[in-house]
Amino acid sequence: MARIKPPAHHRQGSTAPVTTPERYVLRLYVSGATARSLCAIANVNAVCEQYLKGRYQLDVVDIYRQPALLQADQIVAVPALVKQLPFPSRLLIGDFSRTEQVLQGLGIAAGAAE
Repeated sequence: MARIKPPAHHRQGSTAPVTTPERYVLRLYVSGATARSLCAIANVNAVCEQYLKGRYQLDVVDIYRQPALLQADQIVAVPALVKQLPFPSRLLIGDFSRTEQVLQGLGIAAGAAE
């Protein structure tokens, strides 16, 4: 008969709970390939790679190609970043060049880089 090991957090001597890092689902709305849009994409990518590496999904939506999605997230200005998960959802608008403000808007601690 095969012996099954209990999960690490159930093993004897283990005191630290096992936690799974939260996964972030983000949607970035941009208007075509303008300089402002490209800057916003680069800034959001940089923040995600530094602070959420391996724990995020970023969908970039060109409002000219997918205008129907604007109404779904109630977007009135671009570039706009929508944090869909984890809850609560949030909407950020701008070029996302101020990393501290982006982190605060996403609910990420500034020292959370992995």
